[in-house]
Amino acid sequence: MRVLFTSLAHNTHYYTLVPLAWALRAAGHEVRVASQPALADTITASGLTAVPVGTDHLIHQTRLRMNGEPRPDHPAIDFDEVRGVEPDWEHVLGRETLLTPYFYALANNGEMVDALVAHAREWRPDLVVWEPVTFAGAVAARASGAAHARLMWGSDVLGSARRTFVRLRDAQPPEHREDPLRDWLTWTLERHSCTFDEEAVTGQWTIDPAPASLRLPTGLPTVGMRYVPYNGPSVLPDWLSEPPERPRICLTLGVSAREVLGGDNVSLADLIEGLADLDIELVATLDPGQREALGRLPDNTRLVDFVPLDALLPSCAGIVHHGGAGTFSTALARGVPQIVLAALWDAPVKARRLAELGAGAMIAPAELTGEAVRAQVERVVSDPSVAAAAGRLREEALADPSPAGLVPELERLTALHRSAPALR
Repeated sequence: MRVLFTSLAHNTHYYTLVPLAWALRAAGHEVRVASQPALADTITASGLTAVPVGTDHLIHQTRLRMNGEPRPDHPAIDFDEVRGVEPDWEHVLGRETLLTPYFYALANNGEMVDALVAHAREWRPDLVVWEPVTFAGAVAARASGAAHARLMWGSDVLGSARRTFVRLRDAQPPEHREDPLRDWLTWTLERHSCTFDEEAVTGQWTIDPAPASLRLPTGLPTVGMRYVPYNGPSVLPDWLSEPPERPRICLTLGVSAREVLGGDNVSLADLIEGLADLDIELVATLDPGQREALGRLPDNTRLVDFVPLDALLPSCAGIVHHGGAGTFSTALARGVPQIVLAALWDAPVKARRLAELGAGAMIAPAELTGEAVRAQVERVVSDPSVAAAAGRLREEALADPSPAGLVPELERLTALHRSAPALR
């Protein structure tokens, strides 16, 4: 069969798709990956065929034009699971009213959607797999008659939030049942002779690489898939071949905070200094901009620009990180305890559940200090129950089929859900 993957032009969104795309390719299926032109080099570097569609999104440029230069204390979008309170209609409507024009519609700009639909109608894929903010994948599938599924890169906060939104919307008087996401997708689908239903938001089914105990209860048809890390092109450093003499702790804050908020919301110098006298080897993955903010480097710290986490983490007793999709999932896959400095998107949801299961800790922005991080690193190093809990999550993840093992189920579901293409 023919399988079309599609992703927002953002590396971390795309990386989760790569192992399944290659599993389908290795099974003999035709695979292409469509995204805005900015992602083309990343796609071809992964060995897959890129289909550049439309024009690049302007999410970051629009945010700058509206709000000025971003800064680490900008408020982030939160979800009901993060807020810890019963949601109300005003909150969920406000969130949809903000996200739809300033994120979803920008990520799926008209030129990109139209070009993706045109390619799907010409190539006629049997299955479209889209990451959860690339609604253009659902539109292209509907227009071309393909089956379609979302492939998650994090907690399904959007699926959970959508279920809450629909429940509260339907409880309103008919004249007050606003739905910005439905309205935008209806208009987008109608441009291509298609009609709206909730499958345009959720997919016909969801592929979720998270262990079952970390998945949100969305009520959606879901198939589990073992997470297989993909870090992009990388070279193994020589020092990694030697086993650490002391407990090794990885520190990484990724790129999401700097791209979205304009900076890290914590002083790296304070974090590293707070861990300076611990009997550990601290491996800090920092880019040149982050290194400039550091003073004297403690003796127990090794600075690296990049090292593939999938190769580094098996030698680690723990990791301190920002809760990014690939970092969190790779640590889960390798059974490594995590200390999550949770601020962005679904990171607080994942981190809170991880802490509840005993496999790590969540430190919220308001509680983030060097002392708080130090206390949790000491706990991870000294308390074997944390490593044991992380190991249990790894075993749970291994119980799901690998990407290769999932291929027969995707073939079955595709045959079940394919339909006739929409009339032009």
